[in-house]
Amino acid sequence: MTPPAPSHDSRSAGRDARLSWPARRQAVLGGLRTVMTATGLVVGYYLLPMDSGFSGGSAVGVVVGLLGMLALFAWQIRTIARSPSPRLRAVEALSTTVPLFLLLFSGAYFLLERGTPGSFSEPLTRTDSLYFTLTVFSTVGFGDITAVTQTARVLTMVQMVGNILLVGVAAKVVASAVRTGLHRKEKGETGGTGGTGRTGRTGRTGETGEEAE
Repeated sequence: MTPPAPSHDSRSAGRDARLSWPARRQAVLGGLRTVMTATGLVVGYYLLPMDSGFSGGSAVGVVVGLLGMLALFAWQIRTIARSPSPRLRAVEALSTTVPLFLLLFSGAYFLLERGTPGSFSEPLTRTDSLYFTLTVFSTVGFGDITAVTQTARVLTMVQMVGNILLVGVAAKVVASAVRTGLHRKEKGETGGTGGTGRTGRTGRTGETGEEAE
């Protein structure tokens, strides 16, 4: 007895299973890049020499750092919209932007405490500065470390405004870029299939016409 031929759905499922491996591999590589990026930024924060105190040059450095982060974020939004895997690209973009934002303010708090002791309720190490930055970012506000001087409070308020923009505005921009990338990808795949189908029908019509003649 001849075994039944595999159905079209079975063949399609087999192709999907074979095509899923590159997608899984890309997701794993993207996850590794995300972890490595965040880890590299944190390691750089602890290894970067920060011996001088917070001064006018440090304030300019914070502003330049924020502007550079905005430029990087704008470039990442374009890459998300054009990427074949926009969701994965969005995760990689956030894994760079968010840690960079947090470490920038953490370094500023550390330099401020070194240059003007007593700016906070207790002396800050690099870990303490990062801890304070994360509590402000997450709006937890334990109250164990607080800004005391006017400069420290102004810098903390700048971070609070940045937190609102990063969580509220930037998250919506990233989500919009992901939708644009998915729409572009779906439109490209649909257009390619439609074009092939029309070509195939035209070819069959031509052959039929020649046979009729």
